[in-house]
Amino acid sequence: MRSLFDLNGRVVLATGANRGIGLGFLIGCARQCADVVVWDRDQPRQASALSKLEEAGAGRTHSETVDVSDEAAVEAAFRATLAAMGRVDCVFVNAGITSRASSFPEMTSEMYHELLAVNLHGAFYTLRAAARHMRDRALAGEPGGSIVICGSLSISHGLEGMEHYAGAKGALAAMVKSLAVELGKYGVRANMIAPGFILTGMTGDDPRTAEAIKKMSAITPLGRPGTPEDIEGPAAYLASDASKFHSGDILVIDGGRSAG
Repeated sequence: MRSLFDLNGRVVLATGANRGIGLGFLIGCARQCADVVVWDRDQPRQASALSKLEEAGAGRTHSETVDVSDEAAVEAAFRATLAAMGRVDCVFVNAGITSRASSFPEMTSEMYHELLAVNLHGAFYTLRAAARHMRDRALAGEPGGSIVICGSLSISHGLEGMEHYAGAKGALAAMVKSLAVELGKYGVRANMIAPGFILTGMTGDDPRTAEAIKKMSAITPLGRPGTPEDIEGPAAYLASDASKFHSGDILVIDGGRSAG
């Protein structure tokens, strides 16, 4: 008897997936026997990520070293992925960087453009390649697919000095709605995950992490920060047929913080 979230034979690709939320998403799918693809620009970490995915139960694994801010590199990586895996059934657009200005008036144009090159333009390049593949496959007689974007609570909660980050996530929140509408006729779903405070490589490397954990735990009803493991269940759901009528939505995974 097949599991409700069975992903056997499905290919799931995630960007920025060597660690953190991206890897958590793939591990959730690997636990349901998916074939998984890691995209990341940090090549030395890929072997470790693939090993963890194999341990979790992944079928086939594949990786590409790619900087998503490079349009040509994204196109080449998608072609290479299709050559290796044959198809992509779910894509998790997750690659991103973070930076913070002392204030919005002090934010430099360089900081602004550097972040948007990855978080917004890189997401666009990846989404376009995935949408093109899923559309063409549907036109050839095989509709279906799932597109998932990693969002942030910054789409609805202000962050001082991070207006560029919030702007990128807000744009993607709007984009996912349009993708759901346009791609629905091909059987393709498009949703966003909006995590709360998640302990990842990005947050874990910050010397203020202990202070942040205490602060965020105090304002989170479940009393703790999130971890990449908290993304595994939603990942399996969104990649599988369990979510076959769920599209155009933003799933908030924040331990109840937004409700408080």
